[in-house]
Amino acid sequence: MPQRPPTVLLTGFEPFDDASSNPSIDAVRLVATAWDREEELVVAELPVAYGRAGEQLEELLRVHRPAVAVGVGLAGGRRTVSLERLAVNLRDARIPDNDGAQPVDEPVLEDGPAARWMSLPVKRIASALAGAGIPAELSMTAGTYVCNTVAYHLGTWAASVSSVSLGGRPPCAGFVHVPPADVLGVSVLASGLRLVLDVALAGEPELAIPAGSTS
Repeated sequence: MPQRPPTVLLTGFEPFDDASSNPSIDAVRLVATAWDREEELVVAELPVAYGRAGEQLEELLRVHRPAVAVGVGLAGGRRTVSLERLAVNLRDARIPDNDGAQPVDEPVLEDGPAARWMSLPVKRIASALAGAGIPAELSMTAGTYVCNTVAYHLGTWAASVSSVSLGGRPPCAGFVHVPPADVLGVSVLASGLRLVLDVALAGEPELAIPAGSTS
């Protein structure tokens, strides 16, 4: 029996902080409308709520068992596409989430490690984005708001799921922050996200090039 193509999960967020839209979910939906690969693409809008976002994400991962899972969120102060390398086990909110929760110095998951590595080949993706003329950077942390909570859940899932359950393919999970739409248009953001998925699905190893910072 031929093996089924892998499933891809791509999530964005609903609007928050009194905004009427969120470019993360707008770009995710645009990726879906142009999807032409054989892999099944599942897209979802997550709530900007610490508790519900994690619960909904875990259910999506359980039901769809994706080989690649990428969360996308808005970082209002950034000017480029940011590829996150780490998620930290910390919830510390400058503003309340959409459910009114404003945790201070709380863990994402009790007894979880201090941080989770993302398993996307972020250096290879950054190189591909640069080649396409899309401004990109590597980021060491996804912050401490709901985006980071989703990233931490993704990292926890990738560390716990067996590649056997995914047809022998190791799970690949990561998080991408996008700037506001007036910095990079939604169509550009969607092109960048499509490249993220294309590179992840190619399954090539991470580039062995330095990309650290001295500050």
